[in-house]
Formats: sequence, structure tokens, C-alpha cells
Amino acid sequence: MTNSTGTMGLFSFLKKKSGAPDDDASLLALDSRLRAGEPSRLDSETERERQRAIARATAAKIDEIELEMTSAIFDDEPAWGSARRPAATAPAQDEPQDELPEAAVLPASAPAVEESAILYANGQDAAAESLLLDSLQDFGRHERLPWWMLFDLYQASGQEALFESIAIDYASHFETSPPAFKPLAPRQDAPPLAGVTATEILDPVLDAAVGPRLQRLLGAGAPLVRIDLGGVRSSDSTGCALLLNALQTLRREGRELVLAGADRLMAVLRPRLAVGERGAGEAPWLLQLELLLLSNREKDFEEAAMDYCVTFEVSPPSFETLTRVSTAAPEKVAGDRFLLPAQATGDCGALLDAIDAYAAERTTLVLDCARLARIDYACATALQGRLRAYSRQGKRTELRELNHLVAALMRLLGYGQGEDDIRLYPHKY
Repeated sequence: MTNSTGTMGLFSFLKKKSGAPDDDASLLALDSRLRAGEPSRLDSETERERQRAIARATAAKIDEIELEMTSAIFDDEPAWGSARRPAATAPAQDEPQDELPEAAVLPASAPAVEESAILYANGQDAAAESLLLDSLQDFGRHERLPWWMLFDLYQASGQEALFESIAIDYASHFETSPPAFKPLAPRQDAPPLAGVTATEILDPVLDAAVGPRLQRLLGAGAPLVRIDLGGVRSSDSTGCALLLNALQTLRREGRELVLAGADRLMAVLRPRLAVGERGAGEAPWLLQLELLLLSNREKDFEEAAMDYCVTFEVSPPSFETLTRVSTAAPEKVAGDRFLLPAQATGDCGALLDAIDAYAAERTTLVLDCARLARIDYACATALQGRLRAYSRQGKRTELRELNHLVAALMRLLGYGQGEDDIRLYPHKY
């Protein structure tokens, strides 16, 4: 599974070779020795804290290395897209490379993929599931796409037990980490989301200059706010305080929030956070805790909260489970997006009119499909006609975070083929 968290795991062997003790393991081993009456060189609280500081300093240095390496690997995202190929030159900084990802390189015939995509679009989930399960014995032995389509089908229908079952088989078969269950079905209390999504991609330096951009997000009446932190490479206390205030405000208001690149910003902050050292001020510490909270990393949050408590001699903040926040991979595509609804079926005239209004003053259109669980054949065909009209006007369209069932249907319909400047970006497992 490819994401920023998984990427950090690729380099975990560095930590094992560093010689720095793991905090939890070291302390548990120490406690065991003390109970057994064995002598220990960590016989004072001062020495214990010194060893803890050494371990965290080593981990912080490794984080810096990981940040540089992951930035080089994942800054450019491949697309399923236009048949027109760019010249072999370096891409512009905000232009994603137009290479095909693994999932797009399919054999000449993949009937199970095509048929299941059509069945799913028509609401025949059970038939689509059966076809995909059967395909795992042949086509799925070497190709991951039918597995991904099954994952998306189970997430769209909220079938966590079935998802977890095939995730174990997938991990064993392809010798990789199993994906995590993230339901596509909207919660009962969630308002219907569709329309322009307020989006900001933060600059490499997080300082006072970020204030007006964050205020725009707070004041936007968009159904969803997206903040991309993946490009931040340095920060000061003022910038941390401004971002912290914006994130806490969005959380208190119960706003729908997508946070992209949170791991990268935490890797930038971590070297500044030494236990017992107050020089960085409280803002970076509290921002780190907020990012861990929003990322639903409870164990890491509790550990960081205790370090904050020791450093500033205050009560640590409490962890809470959030339901209106999700995380994503960072991207380079700037500007507000148009969020597609969970179901695009039946008469989609109103939806197309809203997309027209969004497209009126833009040359690059980004349709956010992260919440799009299903689009039927009629609506997908009507949307394709509208996007082709934009292409004739010199506009480019990107459909981002597509689930693999919807992406397969769009590929079957010919999205992005010929002269159409339409690019498909399925989400990654």
C-alpha cells in the first residue's frame, strides 16, 4: 500500500541499525530487570531521561533523511490520462508527470474488469462482486486491479469484515501490507457534499505569510476544506501558531476536512521538539499534537502529549476520535476543486450545471472524486460529453482520487483518449 505512512516504514531498518533504544521497549526491559533485582545503569531518573533524549534525537535525524527520500520518490504522481504524450523534458513544478501507473498497464483483454465495472455502475453489486472474486483465481494471480476493485466495492457498501478477509489474502499473495478499511458510504449524520472545495497548498516555508490563505479557508462556504501540507520544508513559531489555530477552528466547527501530507509536516517539526527544551515555544509542540489527533494516531499522540507535559510542566491534552477528518497524499495541483457527490446517478443535469459554473473561469479543472462511490452509465456518458467540450475550449480536466470501479468504467467509455485533455487519477493502495 503506497502512502506517506507506509513510505516511512520502508526505512524503518535505519532505526534498528542506529543503536538508539526504542523508548517503550527499553523502559519495559528496564522495569523487568528491576523487578528481578538485576542491576541497571539506568538507576536514576536523570539518566533515564538522557537515554530517552538520545533516542529521540536519533529518530529525528532519521526523520530528516526519510523526508528527503520520500519527497524525491513521491512528489510526482502518475496519471491515467490523455493519449497525447509530452516531450521528454522535465515537467513543470506544478505539472504531474504523465506516466502510466501499474494499474493502468493491463493485458489486451480484461473482461472481468470491464464487466464488473458495468454491473457495479448499474447497481448490481452482488453480480460485480461474484465476477471479481472469480477473477482472482486467474487474472488476479498476477494483476492487482481486481483486488483493488473489490476493496472499493466493500468500502462503498460498508462491508468491513469482507474487506478485511480479502485484505489478508491480498497481503499474503503480493507480499505487501494490507490496506486499511476506509468506508466510502457517507455517515448518516453527514450532509450531502458536492460543490467547490476550498483548497490550499502551503508554501515550503510555514510563517506569518500563511495567515491570509488560512483565513480564506475559514471564511469559505465550501462543503469541504482541503489543506495540503506536503510541501512545507521549514517553519517558525508564528506559522505554526496560525496553522494550529486554523485546524482547531475547523475541528471545533465540525467542518469536513481533508489533510494532505500531514506526515511530512510532522517530520519537519519533530527535530525541533526535544524533551525538556522550551526554546521552540509551545506552538510547534501543540501543532504536532493536533496533526497526530487529526491523523487518528492515538498511541503517537499519547507519547507526544507526555513529552509536552514534561517539557512545559502542564497537563497534557486529551485524545478524541474525529469523524469528519480524513487524510490524503500530498499533490502539486493548486487551486480549489469541485467535489463530486457520493452518488452520481439518474438525472445529473444540476450537477453538470454546477460544474459549468466552476469551470467558467478556470483553465485546469480538478474534480475531486474522493467521496464518489458510484456513477451510473448515463451520468458518466453525460459527464464525458461535458468534459470533451471543455477540452475543445483548451481546458484540462483532472479527476482525482477515483475509486477503481469508477475509473474502470471511465476507461471503458474512452475518457482521456484521442484529443481529450482528460486525466484520471485513481486513489492508491
